[in-house]
Amino acid sequence: MGVEIRDAPVSAEEFAEMEEFVHDYLAASVESEDDGGRMRWYPWHSADYRFNHIRNVVEIATRIAEAEGANVHVVRVAAVFHDVSKLEAEQDRHADAGARVAREYLQSRGEFPDSFVDEVCNVVADHSYQGPLSDVSLETQCLIEGDVLDKVGANGTVLMLLRMGYEARTHMDAAEMVDRVLERGQEHCDRVESDTAESIGHQRLKRVKWFREWLEEEVAGIDEESRETEF
Repeated sequence: MGVEIRDAPVSAEEFAEMEEFVHDYLAASVESEDDGGRMRWYPWHSADYRFNHIRNVVEIATRIAEAEGANVHVVRVAAVFHDVSKLEAEQDRHADAGARVAREYLQSRGEFPDSFVDEVCNVVADHSYQGPLSDVSLETQCLIEGDVLDKVGANGTVLMLLRMGYEARTHMDAAEMVDRVLERGQEHCDRVESDTAESIGHQRLKRVKWFREWLEEEVAGIDEESRETEF
């Protein structure tokens, strides 16, 4: 599918300012809570992880949008704002909350067309949709696919292994944890619809499978430990 070229309403400088705003917003969300926030001791619930996740999603969703002919500029800006309220709002409300933050930002900083602002905010609000991706706009699909694919592959594996340390597990549990990454990763890959997202997902799943095989080769007895939960 060819790439549709459209005028860019957002300059590189403006996008960098958006990233800085989102980073600071996430950090402030944690600092404002007396108890440090909900489960901040897990790496993926920290401001640093959340911002890194956002940057990953920007990259993946942009790659998909470019290949699939979506409005790349809408996808990029929606991606940078999609989890801005993740650390201050309940899970089932963070998308709508993020859309409100995005609208306030875009309307108060810069002269972005109303149609562009509306489209970005609609994509942010819809990015948590759990139904078929055929029901949403192509731009929303690109964001959803980028969001779920960040949980697949080496990145998802490292985060799961970090969880072992927080839960005081031993390295003998590694295969079981990697199996979880494989299982969930396959579910995510089954959900995406674009050819580009499918290609990215399959490549990332291969990396996890290779790591799982290396564990069995290098750690004595790990295959017996995880036999009951083998993927």
